[in-house]
Amino acid sequence: MPHAGRDGVVRRRERALERLIHLGDDAAVVRAWAAGPCVRLRAESSSRAAAEHAVERMRFALGVDHDLSAFQREFKWHPLLGPIIRRKPWLHPRRKAEPWEALAWAITEQLIESQRAAQIQRRLVYRYGRLSSCGTLRDAPSPAVLAGRAPAELESCDLAGKRAIAMIRVAREVAAGRADLREHEPAWKRLMSIREIGSWTVDKLAYEGQGRDDMLPAGDLAYVKLVGRLARLGRRATEDEVRAFFQPFAPFQALAGTYLLHGSFGV
Repeated sequence: MPHAGRDGVVRRRERALERLIHLGDDAAVVRAWAAGPCVRLRAESSSRAAAEHAVERMRFALGVDHDLSAFQREFKWHPLLGPIIRRKPWLHPRRKAEPWEALAWAITEQLIESQRAAQIQRRLVYRYGRLSSCGTLRDAPSPAVLAGRAPAELESCDLAGKRAIAMIRVAREVAAGRADLREHEPAWKRLMSIREIGSWTVDKLAYEGQGRDDMLPAGDLAYVKLVGRLARLGRRATEDEVRAFFQPFAPFQALAGTYLLHGSFGV
């Protein structure tokens, strides 16, 4: 089982990972644990629909139903990917249970180090996340809640001013249904019209929150450094150069990136 993460949403309790997930106003606590070669999940809620939703989203976050066979079959003997696939065939991308969560956290991670971003996320969860009935778990803040905040409130969580404004604008678009994250391309187009929301943020949403294995966050520092080394550029690669480098792996560009970062060529 993966680690719980640093945002304070997922908790590890003994052998199980647990978190709170909402379907509308209905809350469910979902737990997942390893049982031999299997992963077992259980959700508790006053609403059957909310419990089923929580199990479905936890399965997505853990990659339980993520079939990598086509990707691994195609690139098993690739000179770069092949050794990593054969050595670590269990690798899966880390994903967020909800698309909104992936989008909101991507905004907090723009242009800052991961430790500071995690601190911001924990503050947002503590101040604005909905609390479980047992009082021990908090869900990520909903778009409706963040849509009603003032920029100064988010800045007090250490989110930079421009990104605080962007977070609120994005939350309003999602809460109002103008950016429906279930509709991938239309939502991306709508989000990209908001200042401070660029290709990297949309790629993170797509890969980590919508399950798009083709959407590589090419502007990520790890990838510009990685491609600079692999392509022997003598410098960091540009975003366009990163996209060109991974294009031969289509439609698995983001998966290929994850494997390379976890392999012997990682940075």
